[in-house]
Amino acid sequence: MDHNRASRRSFLALATATPLVATVLASCGDSGPGGAGSGAATDWILSGQPKEGIRQTAVDDWNEAHEDQQIQTSAFQNDAYKAKIKTAIGAGQAPTIIFGWGGGTLRSYVEADQVDDLTSWLQENAAVKDRLFDAAFAAGTVDDKIYALPTETVQPIVLFYNKKLFDQVGAQPPTTWDELMALVPTFNAAGIAPISLAGQSRWTNMMWLELLFDRIGGPELFESIYEGQPNWTDPAAIDALTKVQDLVRADGFITGFASVTADSNADQALLYTDRAAMMLQGTWTYGGMKTDGGDFVSAGNLGYMNFPEVAGGKGDPMNAFGNPAQYVSVSSQASQEQKDIALAYFADGLLQEKEAEAYITEGGEVPIVKGIDAKFAGLDDEEWLTFVYDLATNAPSFAQSWDQALSPTQAETLLDNIEKLFGLAITPQEFATAMNAATAS
Repeated sequence: MDHNRASRRSFLALATATPLVATVLASCGDSGPGGAGSGAATDWILSGQPKEGIRQTAVDDWNEAHEDQQIQTSAFQNDAYKAKIKTAIGAGQAPTIIFGWGGGTLRSYVEADQVDDLTSWLQENAAVKDRLFDAAFAAGTVDDKIYALPTETVQPIVLFYNKKLFDQVGAQPPTTWDELMALVPTFNAAGIAPISLAGQSRWTNMMWLELLFDRIGGPELFESIYEGQPNWTDPAAIDALTKVQDLVRADGFITGFASVTADSNADQALLYTDRAAMMLQGTWTYGGMKTDGGDFVSAGNLGYMNFPEVAGGKGDPMNAFGNPAQYVSVSSQASQEQKDIALAYFADGLLQEKEAEAYITEGGEVPIVKGIDAKFAGLDDEEWLTFVYDLATNAPSFAQSWDQALSPTQAETLLDNIEKLFGLAITPQEFATAMNAATAS
């Protein structure tokens, strides 16, 4: 197996974790690494409300209580961050605390000796590990050692829909792929885009393939690809690739989707301004729609469901894809003082009660803290939070997003080819041939 591929054990632990093994399972300056000065640790966080504010408040609270262990933050949009962090790590200018999504990217950091092994620290600080969802640790593990601490929230991909628009055309949410395809001409005839898609971001397109591969071929289809087998050309894979292009050709996605970006939340806006009827996205978008969408969420106009089943497919319609958590590592290039600050923050500042409750009440997300479902009762978002919790908990397979599971090089090739596939620039067979070459052992 290609040593650059994230460990099969980690991927399968994600894909097969169940409620039996976890409470619930679950995307530079010149003064030293990450621009740190005067001994402070540095932390690059993702921008976008409400989560940017929650992350920043957690650091601010820490700094207020720890005058001698300060953390300096910088905020970046998602896609810009992914590019900047790779450059910074390659140049030895990474922040002290490296945020990520685990999987293949983390493995690349480990192989370049850019992040510290946290295994012994977690053994010495067992309470830190014991309070978090057990299954969240798989994507932060490389060759049986933990290099990234899971944090924040579990984020499955779900199909959101605008109830008002469905009522307008007299339609029901699709429970099968055929029903979804049948909705396309119905919405188009009413002057409504069937599906919002931020195609410029590419990973948003990938979600459609992930779920179709699962529903048609079962989780074992991508697992075999992940192991290095040339199964992109498997009949089930070709079927999934063909179905995506069928949807594009039927004008299933909003006109101009290739120019719509996820970082700007433009895809969310198309849904809550009644321009599009559906959107396949991660649960992290709920907070943005609640914050920016006026009374769209509070008035009960937002619907949500797991991805539809495909007739004759092998995949269980309860299966899920997404992020089992987010992850933080400690840069091996940081000073010992900076590392000590980061670890102290991991132990006593990160995802404490105030931050966890903010993710629930402000972000509408499920933190990866054991017993967190006890906090849902009586909240405005109780129904949504319970849906996410149950979806993650009950999924027979919850697999990590492909671009996070694969190595960075493989992921970039994947995203490039997905862009071409959705743009109808290549055929399913051409996509499969290119990807077999890119992911072969």
